[in-house]
Amino acid sequence: MLWSYILKLVILLPLVCGLMIGCLYLWRKLETRMPGKSTARLVTIKETMMISPGLRLAVIDFEGRRLLVSVGRGGVTLVDKVDA
Repeated sequence: MLWSYILKLVILLPLVCGLMIGCLYLWRKLETRMPGKSTARLVTIKETMMISPGLRLAVIDFEGRRLLVSVGRGGVTLVDKVDA
């Protein structure tokens, strides 16, 4: 009686885990093809640079403008903007 339970557990547990992982993998692959999702991105991050632990500079392109922002624990601050 106990051996049949252990045998079912050994067979079915990896099967269920494999099905869950497969469904998550398929969801990630098919999520970009769903209707209503645009493939063109409006914001692109060109480069980031670590200034100090917890502080980073990032160059972002957005609607024909190039933005330099500072990203830290306190939030995001606009440093400079240039029309590209």
